[in-house]
Amino acid sequence: MKRIGILTGGGDCPGLNPVIRAVVRKGLLEGYQILGIKNGWKGLVENDTFPLNIDTVSGILPRGGTILGTSRTNPYKKEGDVEKVKMNFKKMELDALVAVGGEDTLGVAAKLVKDGLPNIVGVPKTIDNDLSATDYTFGFDTALNVAMECIDRLHTTAESHHRIIVAEVMGRHAGWIALEAGIAGGADVVLIPEVPIDVDEVCNIIKKRHARGKTFSIVVVAEGAQFKGSQMVTQEQKLDAFGHVRLGGIGENLALQIEQRTGFETRVSVLGHIQRGGSPTAFDRVLGTRFGVKAVELIKNKKFGNMVALAGIKIIDVPLADAVKALKTVDMELYDIAKVFFG
Repeated sequence: MKRIGILTGGGDCPGLNPVIRAVVRKGLLEGYQILGIKNGWKGLVENDTFPLNIDTVSGILPRGGTILGTSRTNPYKKEGDVEKVKMNFKKMELDALVAVGGEDTLGVAAKLVKDGLPNIVGVPKTIDNDLSATDYTFGFDTALNVAMECIDRLHTTAESHHRIIVAEVMGRHAGWIALEAGIAGGADVVLIPEVPIDVDEVCNIIKKRHARGKTFSIVVVAEGAQFKGSQMVTQEQKLDAFGHVRLGGIGENLALQIEQRTGFETRVSVLGHIQRGGSPTAFDRVLGTRFGVKAVELIKNKKFGNMVALAGIKIIDVPLADAVKALKTVDMELYDIAKVFFG
């Protein structure tokens, strides 16, 4: 009997378990055994696995996170780990591997395909929605709705206390969460990594609101947004296995500058990992399910080296290399729509 391995790498997000469930159910129908690989690429380096079956995935559809666990392990970071991955792939007697992740996890998958481990298919996962070659990644819709609800709640307390509230949301290089949550939540200013922050402009917008009797404002800022002429605001300079710094602090910095320049009381709310947690929305449950089923179909048809993707309402497949060659940043036409409602 042929065997499929599946791993989930990088940051967790709602919708991972629906993908796992779909791969297992579809795989079993097609006559495959399914092997769960623990903690992303780390599990393949360390040969850490467990079998997946109908009982294992029963009841996981509405659960956030991933029953496989995850990590930010990069086998290309430590000498010898790539060889361990290839060796353990053979030890596990895998005929194919489903790699579920974002730019880092799928970037490793694309390299492995080039480096002699071709039987891999990818599934795009990131709350940032910044993967090329797919219209949406699962996890984004849930994070977006969480952020929108938080912005709704911030409105009532901001208005009651006549305050400015800065809401810091996730988004390292792409401002999709900030932009769409800001539009949906009625934010007065939305700041994204793609457009450098002009603090004077932000303060002028807030002052104009006050001048017409609006004594509160909501400012949404992505964690990766930058002030003009400066770098990202970080919690520490230490890099992870994929070369990323730990972001955080742009909200506090911005709130301080707004209060100093306007004299208006300003507070900050950092949504952080709450955006990653909890039960996936219906959209993410369905999308994750469709992605998982399509991944097994690609394996069955030996269409390796590809990633499943959403194009309009259709699930298609695209080369892994195309999916990770560049980040999908915010469409400026959509940002122009958001700016109509600034102030």
